[in-house]
This record gives sequence, C-alpha cells and structure tokens, in this order.
Amino acid sequence: MELVTTIVVYKFETLSRREVEAMLGLNLQETRVYREAKDEGRQEGRQEEGRSLILRQLTRQVRVVPDVMQSQIAALSLEQIESLGEALLDFNNVVDLENWLAEHS
Repeated sequence: MELVTTIVVYKFETLSRREVEAMLGLNLQETRVYREAKDEGRQEGRQEEGRSLILRQLTRQVRVVPDVMQSQIAALSLEQIESLGEALLDFNNVVDLENWLAEHS
C-alpha cells in the first residue's frame, strides 16, 4: 500500500493533499512517505538554522568569514555544525576556523 500511495502522490502532484486523500480514501499524514518527508524537512530546517546561527557567531568571533569558508560551512552535516558551534568558542581568528574546516571537511 505504501508503494501505491507514493506512486499516486507523485503521479498527481498537481492535486492538493486533500484531493489525493479523498481519491484514495486515506489520510496521507498517516503514511510512512509523509512521515519520512516531514522528518527530512525538519532535519533540513535544523541544518539551515544551525548554519545561520554559526555564521552569525563566527562573524562576531573572528569578524570576517570569507566566502570560500561560508561555502564549506554550508556543506557541513548537522553533526559537524554542532561540533563547530562548540569549537568556535575557542577561536581567536579566522586561521582557527580555517584549521578546523581543514580537519573536519
């Protein structure tokens, strides 16, 4: 049933969630596909919020974060972002950030 639901959701992407639910006679929020998509969205949101916070903190700590380092930070996983958040408290300058990124990228 999960496979059928997934196929229908993607096949009828122009329909609203309610229209698809009415057509299938089920609640999409109860499907594994919906839960997985919701969890992925939360994870991505947490990563984006973490990156934004880290960049603001780094700007205060080391003043200027070069674009190339901002790109490296954007590619970090949530776990790496959290690790950087702890490590940046000990940074004195942009070289400390550069060294951290070299070790963790």
